[in-house]
Amino acid sequence: MAGGVSSTSSTQTSSFEIDDRSNEIDSRLILTNQHLSGAYPASPTYAQYRYCWLRDGSFIAYAMDREGESESAAAFHRWAAATVLTQAKDIRELIRRSERGEPILEHEFLPARFGVDGEWQQDGWPNFQLDGYGHWLWSLGEHLRRARARDVSAEVVDAARLVGDYLRVFWQEPCYDAWEEYRSQLHTSTLASIYGGLAAMGETLLPELQAVAAKVRELILEECVTNGRFVKHIGNPAIDASLLWLSTPFAVVPEDHPFMIATAEEIELTLNITGGLRRYNADTFYGGGEWLLLTAWLGWYYTRLGKLERASECLAWVESHRDHDGSLPEQVSSEAGNDRFLDYWTRRWGSPAKPLLWSHAMALVLRCELQAKED
Repeated sequence: MAGGVSSTSSTQTSSFEIDDRSNEIDSRLILTNQHLSGAYPASPTYAQYRYCWLRDGSFIAYAMDREGESESAAAFHRWAAATVLTQAKDIRELIRRSERGEPILEHEFLPARFGVDGEWQQDGWPNFQLDGYGHWLWSLGEHLRRARARDVSAEVVDAARLVGDYLRVFWQEPCYDAWEEYRSQLHTSTLASIYGGLAAMGETLLPELQAVAAKVRELILEECVTNGRFVKHIGNPAIDASLLWLSTPFAVVPEDHPFMIATAEEIELTLNITGGLRRYNADTFYGGGEWLLLTAWLGWYYTRLGKLERASECLAWVESHRDHDGSLPEQVSSEAGNDRFLDYWTRRWGSPAKPLLWSHAMALVLRCELQAKED
């Protein structure tokens, strides 16, 4: 996500102190800032992020499941399903228009983020982003598997089917990437997100989506690989840290696949500056700093690859950026960053978002992965 206008929706928040003697990040900050609706605001104290992105929220819910806070995750999934169902008429009409070959304007597609009350924010945000809908289906599938939720409400099934149909029809539509940029491209990590969501639903609730997932994977392997590694988007050989998603967690390929090994090596070589990862080399948002959630993601990948020492280094770097109250920011300034753009964004919106709940979520996921390996 990147900024926007402040929301008028209220968020249920409170503050607390974390024992400074502990270096561990826990789930309390996320639980405390979860809205009564079940939504997770991206950042409760940063005006531009007082919304719930499906992308952020889905990974936060997954982290809550990993932490044993399944009711928190269930509340998010109920909120997401209810929010999707309010758009059911629009989704069906979009699908009908596509099948008739009618043009669809950018602002008519479903949004990437909603108010915490589920309201669609009609404010000109670069909202047409498909990855979050794939993320939600994947996260829901993981929730059903981990929470052993055998009794799924009809509303959740209906919402998952609607999103599955939406992705089935529009997965090849160019859209903004995970960083809300490059509108006219087919992005590799977006395609991986869609694949992960469709595959998860195909294995749990909606087996008819398996065939669509297979088509998405086929396109990725045919058109999103150059020189033996994955690329930022079709036609652009640049590296992007979100390419870690191709294996972890969306399993387009396993962590030890040659394409993935080469991709991770290029990410380390190109985007690892002082222990943290930049999003991509040409990044100018807040000067192009080092992102905590991506660094935790790299550790998640290494844990699954069996490189536990390197994964522990990633977690230590993330935890080193905790404030006295336990807050983790979105990003920290990088020595490879652009001071002009750091100054621009700071003057425009203030310091980078903190706390960013997605940063906390990915730190929790990495810690859970490491603990599982140790056990």
